[in-house]
Amino acid sequence: MDAASHEAWTVPRLARVSGVSEAHFARSFRQAFGMPPHRYLLTRRIERATAFLRETDLSITEIAFATGWNSLGTFGRTFRDITGESPHALRAREKSAPHQPGRVPACILSAAHRPDLNIAVSEKRRQEAGDNRSVSQEKEVP
Repeated sequence: MDAASHEAWTVPRLARVSGVSEAHFARSFRQAFGMPPHRYLLTRRIERATAFLRETDLSITEIAFATGWNSLGTFGRTFRDITGESPHALRAREKSAPHQPGRVPACILSAAHRPDLNIAVSEKRRQEAGDNRSVSQEKEVP
């Protein structure tokens, strides 16, 4: 998933590649990485898109498609939900204050710039909209 985050990595595909059942794969992945496979893939895609925005002059549309998004709108909305700013705003901010990382190892830089996605994007949107009901509360019948 890290090497080809632009590809469609569904749980059935990941389980097939791993040679285990889908349920076992999903459980094991969450236990190992602390998040479900889809959320992990989102963080990798946003991380890669952020690097492209900082380091290249590719258009935002080109970056969206190069990092595995099928829709520019979905890319922009998800990027903003996770990072707190639009791809255009991040690029403008980065261009106005160029960074000189010096001798910091690339793995440390990547970890520092990794998006913090410890809750589902839909849950984050719900919280920001002021709806503080949890998913379990929504399923309760009055």
